Amino acid sequence: MEKGDSKSNSLLNLPPMAAEVSGEGLPFAPENWPEDGDVWGWRTGRRVTSNGYFQDRYLYLPKRLSLAGKQNPNPGTGSSRKTHIFASKLAAERYVKATFPDADVKAFFSSFSWRIPALLSPSPNGNAPPIAAVPLQQVAQAEEPDSDCETDVVRCKAKNKNCDSLVLEKVEKYSPAMPCDICCTEAGFCRDCSCILCCRTVSSANGGYSYIKCQVKVGGGICGHVAHMECALRALMAGKVGGFVGLDAEYYCRRCDGRTDMISHVNNLLQTCIATDCDDEIRKKILNFGICLLRGSEKPMAKELLSRIELDISKLRCGTNLEDIWKVDGSHTARSAGSNHGNDVKVDENRIWVESYDYLPRALKLDVEVDQVLQALRKSQEFEYSVAEETLQVHKKYLQNLHQQLDSEKSELACQNSSGSNSLFGAVRARKEQIKREEKKFEDMKKVANGFGRTSKEILKEHFGLEMAD
Repeated sequence: MEKGDSKSNSLLNLPPMAAEVSGEGLPFAPENWPEDGDVWGWRTGRRVTSNGYFQDRYLYLPKRLSLAGKQNPNPGTGSSRKTHIFASKLAAERYVKATFPDADVKAFFSSFSWRIPALLSPSPNGNAPPIAAVPLQQVAQAEEPDSDCETDVVRCKAKNKNCDSLVLEKVEKYSPAMPCDICCTEAGFCRDCSCILCCRTVSSANGGYSYIKCQVKVGGGICGHVAHMECALRALMAGKVGGFVGLDAEYYCRRCDGRTDMISHVNNLLQTCIATDCDDEIRKKILNFGICLLRGSEKPMAKELLSRIELDISKLRCGTNLEDIWKVDGSHTARSAGSNHGNDVKVDENRIWVESYDYLPRALKLDVEVDQVLQALRKSQEFEYSVAEETLQVHKKYLQNLHQQLDSEKSELACQNSSGSNSLFGAVRARKEQIKREEKKFEDMKKVANGFGRTSKEILKEHFGLEMAD
C-alpha cells in the first residue's frame, strides 16, 4: 500500500525537466512492465505547449524488448530499429496492442505520466531553454508503412531510412545535441545525415568514410552536424589551409566554428580500408581522402601517417596482395624518418602526390585550383595592404609633427625682437622646405592606391622597402 502511495505521489508531484534531457523509469516512463526489471526510457524535446508541458517527448523500449526486437524483427519491416523509439502516445499504444494483445493499455499509460512539465529557465547543465511550440506538421512518409505499429515513430527529416537518428545507440552516443535554430529549422534538413555545406544526404556505406560528424562540445551538448569530405576540401574547410582559416590537418565546422583534428580521423579511414571488404577503387578513394587531409601538415604525426598512406596507395596501384599492403615494414619506417635515397624518394613522393591529385573528380580539381589561386591572391593583397597602411600612417604622423613644429617656430618668431629673428627666420624657411620634400614623397606613396603592380619599382623600393622582381 505504501508503495502504491509513493507511486501516486510521484505522478502528482512531477518535477520540471530541461529541454533535450533523458532518463529512465518513473515518473515519465514505465517500470517493471511487462516483466519485473523492464525499465523504459524517456527523453524531452525542445518545444513546449502553452500550458507548460513538452510537446515533443520520446519513449524508449527497455533493453530486453529492444534486444528481442532485433532478434525477431516484425515481418516485412526489414528492421526493428524504428519501433525502439516512440515520438507519440499513439505510436506507443499501437506497439503495446500489437506486441501484447492481452495487456491493459489504459493501465499501462496510468502507470506513468506521459506529460512532462518544462523547466523554463536555463538548466545548470548547460542545456538550451525550451522553445514555444508551433503546430506540428505531419511529415509525408517516404514509403507505405508495412504495419500500423510503424506510424508516428521517430522519422528522419530528410527521409533517410539509414539515418543515425533512427538508431537508439547512436542517439544515446551523440546526446545531448546543441540547439540549432538555423539549418535544423529548414524543412528536409537533418542534422545527423544532411551535409552542412551542400545539404545532400551523406552515405554510411563502407564505414561512412565519405563524411565527417562534428563532435565539438558546444554548451551542454555536441554540434553533431555532418559534412561530405569532398565538400569540406572544396570549401577549404579541411586539411592544410592557410590564410585567416589557418588549418593544419584539421576540419573546420561552418555551423559551430569548431575544429577537429584530422589525424585520428585519417587513422580511422586507414582502419576502414583494412577492416572493410570493399573493392580497390573504394580503397583508393579512402586513402586519397587521407592524403588530401594530411598533405602539407607540419605536425610530425601527420607526416608519419601521410608517409604510410602514400606507401600503401603505391602498393595498391601496383597490385600488391592486400595482406602485404597493410604491413608496416622497414621501408616505411625509413621513409617516415627520412631516408638516404635522396632524389629517388622525392621523385616517388611527387609521383604519388600527382596521382592522388589526378584521382580527384575534374570538377573538384578545378574548384580546388581556383580556390587556391584566390586564397593566394587574398593573402598577397592582405600583405600589400598591411605594408601600405603601416608606411602611410607613419609618414602621415611624420608630416603632422613637421607642421606642428612649423607652427611653433612661427609663433616664436612673432614674439622675438629683431636681434634674434634672423636665426628663427632661417629655421622657419628650412622647415617649409623640409615639409615640401616630405609632401612630395607622400604624393608618390599615394600612387599605391592603383595597386603594387601598377606602381613604379622605384617608389616601392624607396618608400616601402620592397624590391619587385622583373
